[in-house]
Amino acid sequence: MSAKHSPSRWRRWFRRLGCLAGFAVIAAVLLLLFWLRGALYNHFVHYPRQEAAWEALRAQRAPVADETGWKEFRGILHSHSHLSHDCEVPFEEILRVMQAVGLDFICLSDHCIEGAADFSLQWRGLREGKLFVPGFEMRAGFMPFGVASGVVLSNRTDNATLARQIIENGGVLFYAHPEEPRDWERPELTGMEIYNLHTDVKRLRGGLRALLPDVLVNLRRYPDHIYHSIFQRPTEFLQRWDELNRTRHITGIAGNDCHQNTGVRAFYTTNDTIRIEDTSPETLKEIRLNPLTRLLARLLFGPLEPGRKLFHVQLDPYERSARFVNTHVLARDLSEADVLDALRDGRVFVGFDMIADSSGFRWFARDGGSLVVMGESAPWTAQARLHARSPLPCRFTVVRDGNAVHQAEGRSLDWAPPGPGKYRVEAEVNVRGRWVPWVYSNPIHLRG
Repeated sequence: MSAKHSPSRWRRWFRRLGCLAGFAVIAAVLLLLFWLRGALYNHFVHYPRQEAAWEALRAQRAPVADETGWKEFRGILHSHSHLSHDCEVPFEEILRVMQAVGLDFICLSDHCIEGAADFSLQWRGLREGKLFVPGFEMRAGFMPFGVASGVVLSNRTDNATLARQIIENGGVLFYAHPEEPRDWERPELTGMEIYNLHTDVKRLRGGLRALLPDVLVNLRRYPDHIYHSIFQRPTEFLQRWDELNRTRHITGIAGNDCHQNTGVRAFYTTNDTIRIEDTSPETLKEIRLNPLTRLLARLLFGPLEPGRKLFHVQLDPYERSARFVNTHVLARDLSEADVLDALRDGRVFVGFDMIADSSGFRWFARDGGSLVVMGESAPWTAQARLHARSPLPCRFTVVRDGNAVHQAEGRSLDWAPPGPGKYRVEAEVNVRGRWVPWVYSNPIHLRG
C-alpha cells in the first residue's frame, strides 16, 4: 500500500515546494519594491513634477538691464584635472565641458604632486576663448589661485609661511571645505567656500548608498534631479562667513569640487578576467572567468576582447558638476588679472544654475549719482538705496551683518537701508510651492 501511494506523496511535496518557491519570489519582489519605493515615487511623481516646475521657471526668464557698467563672467572654482591622483580628466576635455556648459573661466585646484604645487604644470590663460587659472588644493584647506607661473609651493611648508608665499607671488588664498577646522583669523585669507558640493555628498545620510535606488531607477531619465537631491542649505557656512565679514573682508565663492571619480566601470583583461574599478581609478575586484561565467559575460556584454570596456556608470560627470553651481564675477575683462581682482574685491555672486541660469542677477547700492556693487563700499547716508535685479521672479532676503532684515518678492528690490552695515542678498525661486536657494551675493559695505 505504501508503495502505491508514494507517487501522490511526491506530488504533494513538489506542490509544497512550488508554493514555497512562489511565496519566496513574491516576497523577494515585495522586498525589492519596498526598497525602491522612494525611487519609484520620484520616477513617476516627484521628478516629473520638479522637471516641469524647472522648465516653467526657466521659461519666465527676462533680460535684466545692467546699470552697473561691469562685464559678467561665469565660472567654476575648486576643479581637478588629470594632474590630481583622484581625477582622470585632461585639460582638453575640461575645455570641451566649458564650451558645452557656457563657462567663461575655471580656477583649477589640483592636488599636490609629490607634495609640490607647481603652477607651471596646468593650462593658463585663454584657450579658445575660455580662461584657465592655475590653482591647487593644499594642506589645512589652502586653495591658492593665480600664483605666478614657475613658482613651486611645498605642502610641507608651515601655514604662515605658505600663506605669505601665495600672496607675495600674486595669488589669492581661499579656504576649501569650510566644514573642516580652519584658521579663520589668517590675515592673508582672501575668501572661503560658502558652498561645496562634495561637502553635501559627505553629509548625505547613509552616504552614497542612500542614492543607490535612485541611481538604479532614475539615473538615465533624471540625473540632474538626483544630483540636486544632495543639496543642503549651507546655513552654518553662511553664518561663519557673516561673522568673519563683521571685522574684515572675506569673499564667498562656490566649490564645485569637480572630479568625475564617483562611478564604476569594468574591463575584460588579457588574463581572462573582468576587472571592476571605480573611476578614481582604483581596482575594486578582479573576477576570473570560468566557462559558465564567460558565457554569461558574452551574453551580457557581447564579444570579450582584451582591453574592451564592458560597462561604465558615472554618477558625477564633469559636465554635471560644472553645471550644478557657478560663481559669477563682475570684471573689466576676461583675463586672469581681472578675474583675480574680482575675487579679491568680492564682486561675486553664487548661482545654482542647474535649476535656472542666474546670469544677469545684480546687487548694487545708489546714493545720488554714485553706484557701488557687491564687494565694494560707500558711506551710508539717509539717501542710500539698495537694489537687486533678477532675470527670474524670486524671493529676496536682505541680510545685514548676519541678520535677515528685509524680504520681498518679484524681479526687483529697491530698499532704503536703515543704517551702516554689510548688506548681502539671498534669492530663492519657487519650485512647487517651496522656496529653493538660487543666488547668494557678496555684501556691499555701507560705512558708518
